[in-house]
Amino acid sequence: MALLSALDREHTVAPPGYSRWLIPPAALSVHLCIGQVYATSVYKNSLVQHFDTSQTAIGVIFSIAIVMLGLSAAVGGTWVEANGPRKAMFVSASFWTTGFLVGALGIATSQLWLLYLGYGVLGGIGLGIGYISPVSTLIKWFPDRPGLATGLAIMGFGGGALVAGPLSRQLMSFYDSGYDPNVATSVADGGALTALFVTLGLGYFVIMMFGVVNIRVPREGWRPADWDPASVREKPLVTTAQISAANAIRTRAFWLLWIVLFCNVTAGIGILEQASPMIQDFFRDGGTSTVAVTAAAGFVGVLSLFNMAGRFVWSSTSDLIGRKPIYMIYLGGGMVLYTLLALFGPAATALFVLLAGVILSFYGGGFATIPAYLRDLFGTYQVGAIHGRLLTAWSAAGVAGPLIINGFLDAQGKPGTLTADAYRPALFTMVALLAVGFAANLLVRPVPEKYHEPATKEEVAA
Repeated sequence: MALLSALDREHTVAPPGYSRWLIPPAALSVHLCIGQVYATSVYKNSLVQHFDTSQTAIGVIFSIAIVMLGLSAAVGGTWVEANGPRKAMFVSASFWTTGFLVGALGIATSQLWLLYLGYGVLGGIGLGIGYISPVSTLIKWFPDRPGLATGLAIMGFGGGALVAGPLSRQLMSFYDSGYDPNVATSVADGGALTALFVTLGLGYFVIMMFGVVNIRVPREGWRPADWDPASVREKPLVTTAQISAANAIRTRAFWLLWIVLFCNVTAGIGILEQASPMIQDFFRDGGTSTVAVTAAAGFVGVLSLFNMAGRFVWSSTSDLIGRKPIYMIYLGGGMVLYTLLALFGPAATALFVLLAGVILSFYGGGFATIPAYLRDLFGTYQVGAIHGRLLTAWSAAGVAGPLIINGFLDAQGKPGTLTADAYRPALFTMVALLAVGFAANLLVRPVPEKYHEPATKEEVAA
């Protein structure tokens, strides 16, 4: 009971003198672990062979996890706010690890439905709770630089695949001597996949416990030295009022941001989901060239770097220029880059990688900046719960993005026979989506006073 009570919010209040710079590493430890979801393609072919099923049947696992991420974040957001980050991060670690272990049981017994239940449903719940658990706390510790703070943590989600990808390959080669991590067509056996899932699940639990132990919430009335809350009033679209999660979803601003996030994420997933085959198809000269295959081998890693860096760099930049202008760059710049990719991407491998990389940096930046945008519009009162509800846009985009691009590609021909021309309809569709998001961002306005919570005595005095 003493151990469980240590997870309560009142036992996580930081003592005087506690450094706020210890909070981002605690949050980062969680996001690096759950960011593994972006590395599922590493063992996808091995799962296809083990279960003797289709790519689509295995790909559904990722879709279930992303849908559950959005739903659990939306449903559990208010609970996270009420119970604090330590308990939420512990619950996240428990679900995430259980998801791997149940998934391992499914692989060992060749029961695909257990993999859906484990990694997809249970793991997806861990994803959603873990993703939002440190956000509200970070914003309260860094009211002067919310974009930098959330960018530091959320970049871990983008970088999780950068660690998990090569780690998973090496673990599979350790557990299966017949698996070659340097050969794209090599597949691991069921025993190696089972051991991989058990190893990752237990290992991630230990790492996430670092975040659980070190996370703290600021004491009532704490503020950074030399920071004046009145300075917030000088910035456009930044409120000093507080809006509840229940009221937030009744505002036009919330749904405009939902559209903004949905469009930005759908466009980004269009690149992310087809990264390796896309670069091969763009540079196919009557067949898959050696250059294309070599480029494809490192392309996913390069995109992960852009995705991770964009989450920190662009989110930090938003503290200087504002959240609305930075989304104009994400969406407007994305429209230009997608157009250039469709028209001139096949001209050179380096140009293609650069364009796709910047697009993915906007994708990552959009994720990292949205909590700070929500804080600007709705205050800190229940920003974690509001963020959770907004992440349903991610769930929708996780389904829509692959459907859009795969639908166009299926109409153009069979995998392995496509060229750059086959991608142009899908890429121009992404341009149209980004245009919708750009218009929605332009329409964002301050939240009307009728949705504000009654001001406290401290807020009135300030």
